[in-house]
Amino acid sequence: MDQKTPDSAQLDPEATGTTLTCARCGTTADGFPPTWTCSVENGGRHYFCDDCARANIRAIEGRLDSAWW
Repeated sequence: MDQKTPDSAQLDPEATGTTLTCARCGTTADGFPPTWTCSVENGGRHYFCDDCARANIRAIEGRLDSAWW
């Protein structure tokens, strides 16, 4: 289930070596830190740093879009 398709592999920051930016606070990181969260909303990927993910874990687990946080 965690296998990457060719399209998702191209979007993976770790595979492309790009810098990742938190969609909520703007924090940046090289690659994909294991404590960050990825959310797919309206067909797009949104990455959240560990601080933002921890602060909004109930909304994330409730599958609310980040606009509701």
